[in-house]
Amino acid sequence: MADYVLSCCSTADLSKEHFEKRGIPYICFHYQLNGKEYPDDLGQTVPFDEFYAQMAQGADTATSQVNITEYVDFFSAFAEQGKDIVHVSLSSGISGTVNSARNAALIIQERYPDRKVYVVDSLGASSGYGLLMDTAADMRDQGLSAPELAKWIEDERLKLHHWFFSTDLSSYVRGGRISKTAAVFGGLLDICPLLNMDNLGRLIPRYKIRTKKKVIRTIVDKMEACARDGLDYDGKCYISQSACYEDARQVADLVEERFKKLNGPVEINSIGTTIGAHTGPGTVALFFWGAERKD
Repeated sequence: MADYVLSCCSTADLSKEHFEKRGIPYICFHYQLNGKEYPDDLGQTVPFDEFYAQMAQGADTATSQVNITEYVDFFSAFAEQGKDIVHVSLSSGISGTVNSARNAALIIQERYPDRKVYVVDSLGASSGYGLLMDTAADMRDQGLSAPELAKWIEDERLKLHHWFFSTDLSSYVRGGRISKTAAVFGGLLDICPLLNMDNLGRLIPRYKIRTKKKVIRTIVDKMEACARDGLDYDGKCYISQSACYEDARQVADLVEERFKKLNGPVEINSIGTTIGAHTGPGTVALFFWGAERKD
């Protein structure tokens, strides 16, 4: 058993049970729903279906990252047990939380001089970040030391591919990502934006695909083009979705049909409340291992 702790943020968007099974403690972001603050605790306080139903009805949402004090408290619990820590954060391309974690790590190392805290930027989000954590747990269990694991994550993180599409543009309008005019034309033309994450951990719009049926095929085509060993890909594949399980299931079925050597069935998770507060309902994201992301 490892003599250190591997931890992450709730924004890795796996289930509470999954994190517990893999021995990965997590710290919760926060979000507001119609002015009331809640922890992003993997749907425990506010179930995901309720959260997205309120968003669909026009609820106001906002998010806040984990602050330094919260990280200090989180890390202290492990340092007091004599444990070093490898903490992997949400992508710096979409959040500044990694800076809070790094500042907290300096405080911990002053208070507990014999302890080490390694903070690594995942350059990932949602269940792609989760797939990175799950694989990192495998490497921990295979005997990597804390510094070896931190380096492994830094070396491998850009090989985790993230592709997203959305069938509901309303949250993109509210967040200022697209104009109301663009959303109206997008709705009339049945356009589903297809995005991916670049090598700086930012979500980048790549294509405007007409019709949901076509974007579902296209996102799986992207996996075929980018996955390690193409159709012979034998790693895990995760999907996350925001109140559109049937769309996610269609993507999963197509992946399982094409990729015969997958390491187990495609795992479908919910997009958590922090990420979901910005994407809204109607988003499907696909995650897998491949060649290093370049841009």
